[in-house]
Amino acid sequence: MPILKWFLPEGSPRIFVLYKPVSTIGRALCNDVAIPTQGISETHAQVLFDGRDFNLEEVDRAGDILINGKKKRRARLVHGDRITLGDAELRFSIFDEAARHTLQADSVSAKGGKTDLACATEAPSTLLAGVRKLYEFSEKLMTTKKLDELLEAMLDAVIEITGAEKGLVLLLDNDESGALSKGKKPVIRASRHITREAVSDTAGTISDSIVQRVLESGRPLIVSDALSDDVFRTSESVVALRLSSVMCAPLVSQGEITGALYVGNDHVKGLFQKSQLDLLSIFAGQASLILQNAELISALRADKEKLAAELSDKRFGDIIGVCPSMLEVFRKLQKVATTDISVLITGETGTGKELIAREVHRRSNRSSGPFMVINCGAIPENLIESELFGHVKGAFTGAIASRPGKFQAADKGTLFLDEIGELPLNLQVKLLRALQERVVFRVGDSKPEKVDIRVVASTNRVLEDEIAAGRFREDLYYRLNVVNIFLPPLRERGDDVLVIAKALLTKFASELNSPVRGFASQALAAVRKYPWPGNIRQLENRIKKALVLCDKTLLGVDDLELNQDSQMAIVPLEKAKEEFQRKYVLEVLERNNGNRTQTARDLGVDPRTIFRYLEREQNPMPSGAGGQGAG
Repeated sequence: MPILKWFLPEGSPRIFVLYKPVSTIGRALCNDVAIPTQGISETHAQVLFDGRDFNLEEVDRAGDILINGKKKRRARLVHGDRITLGDAELRFSIFDEAARHTLQADSVSAKGGKTDLACATEAPSTLLAGVRKLYEFSEKLMTTKKLDELLEAMLDAVIEITGAEKGLVLLLDNDESGALSKGKKPVIRASRHITREAVSDTAGTISDSIVQRVLESGRPLIVSDALSDDVFRTSESVVALRLSSVMCAPLVSQGEITGALYVGNDHVKGLFQKSQLDLLSIFAGQASLILQNAELISALRADKEKLAAELSDKRFGDIIGVCPSMLEVFRKLQKVATTDISVLITGETGTGKELIAREVHRRSNRSSGPFMVINCGAIPENLIESELFGHVKGAFTGAIASRPGKFQAADKGTLFLDEIGELPLNLQVKLLRALQERVVFRVGDSKPEKVDIRVVASTNRVLEDEIAAGRFREDLYYRLNVVNIFLPPLRERGDDVLVIAKALLTKFASELNSPVRGFASQALAAVRKYPWPGNIRQLENRIKKALVLCDKTLLGVDDLELNQDSQMAIVPLEKAKEEFQRKYVLEVLERNNGNRTQTARDLGVDPRTIFRYLEREQNPMPSGAGGQGAG
């Protein structure tokens, strides 16, 4: 049986048996491993048994843990590990000498008298057999996924090491929410050598039996001769099952009793000893962990199915969104996809413009043809013409062979010109000619090549401003912008950001083999409030980074680096209203080219109001101070 051995400055070491799924270590006497010495926190650390390995992890971040001289926060324990907590030196052992320990239990004699069991010294052979059986069962945990098979395998192991003939795993019935609840009758989840009818043929419940005593007290129990016992001999379940020797241990989940592990023998009286009850309690801990994991997996599957159902209503191909602006995008996309007209997709960087372009292609009559992408801002100016139209051998230094361009490669399909606003002016002329005539010339060649393509372009620039600045050709703009699809930024898409975040987490958690299964509620609130200047690309990268670095099952605000400083500051409503009015007045004034009278007329206010805002802009005054209005 696994133990922790505490080496005292004087005298023999003190031994603690790790018989529970979670054993706490600390200075407080309420800990499973109580070490009242200097340098140790009230609850310093805990040992977790996951069905296969024992893991030591910190509870108090201020308390250091050294394992074999190296500082750790969490580590898997192996036989012989030296553990230092404050001034205490401990050693972990899987197979060790017999240990004395006390487990609260009731012993009921054949006459019904109740006495406390004394501490028992377990024979090394019994301990070794129990640990080996526990190890064998732990291996099955890693290979068997079906819950009922695991519970039955556990019952087989318990029956073999205790000498019992029969066994049951009973669970308290679920409430409407699916959570295990107290006050409900126990139901059989797994059994060995007992027919379910043998129990159901009684009064329909075993509430008056040994199990009910264990469920009410939360303590393991031994009954030496149930059929002769003054307390239990009238129980219908005891009579129906013909039990003599009985052991029962509670199943506990997060501090709540959820069921019981129950074994018996109807031929041998006084069969079970304290050592078997200890082993039964350990396996009861195993059963609790199995059931907790099964419940968690079931909840995760339900969440996944719910998310899939939500996404099926909110997906448009690979695009997710249900806000009004995105529904307008989908409506436009559906109408233009089946035509051959040019489409210009605009919006901030990271909003998913390439996804829209791919969806246009997928829904078009050219879907069986190629979809070629060229990023006009990522290719050097001296190479972009060759990338677009191709070149012949010897056209320039390094052109050792003729090669087609993206136009030729996209023949009978769709060419996506990403970041078209970055294209140099001299290339814009050639692109315009290619789009008008559907003919291209390779660099270094005078022979025209016909191409049959559909062009979809995108940009995060305002092309009207680029035209006004002389950086983009107006005729090319009208050639590309037959239909414009504007993608709204993520901050303006409402709850879409939450659906997208959950979908990205599900996708990347699987790809990265991450233990994370969802977001904490505070994290979802922070995701909803954050402005996401980098839009979906920024959200995607933030989630990927958090999945790689996070060891928890739920991502928090800190994991996503969405602390309070990165969110919009909350200010009093009056101040927020004043700031909005100021910005709005200045914006309308700018639209009116500084004409204050026209601005006042548009806003429906007295011209002095406009002067007052201008005066505040030029001469900011302390809060509470008044300003002179111009008449």
